[in-house]
Amino acid sequence: MERILSSLAHTESILRLGLPSRSALLVATLRAAHQLLDHPPLFADPLALPILGPELEAQLRAQLPRYAHGPARQLRGATAVRSRLAEEELAAAVACGVRQYVVLGAGLDTYAYRCHGMPLRVFEVDHPATQRWKRDQLRHAGIAAPPSLTFVPLDFERDTLDAALAAAGCRLDLPVFLSWLGVTLYLSDDAVFETLRVVAGLPAGSAIVFDYGVVPELLDLFDRMGMAYFAARFEAAGEPWKSRFAPAVLQSELRALGFGGVSDYAADALRTHYLGGRGDGWHLGGAMRLVVARTGAPPL
Repeated sequence: MERILSSLAHTESILRLGLPSRSALLVATLRAAHQLLDHPPLFADPLALPILGPELEAQLRAQLPRYAHGPARQLRGATAVRSRLAEEELAAAVACGVRQYVVLGAGLDTYAYRCHGMPLRVFEVDHPATQRWKRDQLRHAGIAAPPSLTFVPLDFERDTLDAALAAAGCRLDLPVFLSWLGVTLYLSDDAVFETLRVVAGLPAGSAIVFDYGVVPELLDLFDRMGMAYFAARFEAAGEPWKSRFAPAVLQSELRALGFGGVSDYAADALRTHYLGGRGDGWHLGGAMRLVVARTGAPPL
């Protein structure tokens, strides 16, 4: 994994250079590796390989052993688990009548192209440079964007989410389901809470799934060392980690923003629910957690 990340390293911010997010590329590669290495896949994505394009897919297949062991296996498992949970929560929201799905920091996410038969409008929100790269990848792979999809360019540190969504045609007076995976680490605390403030103000029935990093002082030695390892390498790649949270404090902040229901999933709960009985040898560390936050009154 060190060789994978170091090959992406730059001394300046990747996005300021107008290039796609290196973290988005890594996540897409891990998702594709999951399709090749894990049987059955925890998160099946038939477009994960095609969207990489022939050159990147060939590189992945040639280097596949790098993704089979050590830190790469841990990251691969975490990527699959969070995607699975997010799309399960989305399916539940659709069953309850939600008809708008916002993918924050979409990267090379493929939901809109795999599931365009669903009764949903999908809004992919991402940095303009990453969106240009994705549209090139889609074009080269021959993957058509469905009419139900809208691209929404946004810089989370500078732009306002509600204004961008409204301008793109998202009905903010109706419930919305949002996923926000692999993004909060790279944003300032202020940017994270500004986005969550917007989501908390959406109508009852709305919800967001997001992941976050835990502050180092609450981690055991193994997880603390692992987080330091990855943080240093992402910083060398031009994408430093900017925010991490204490779970109890974050949960309190979410309720103060107005969320009626907050479920914060630790690694043990995710491991039991998703990985029990699998022989993959995946280890989900305690450094990352997943949250489902819902608007409206809390359940009785």
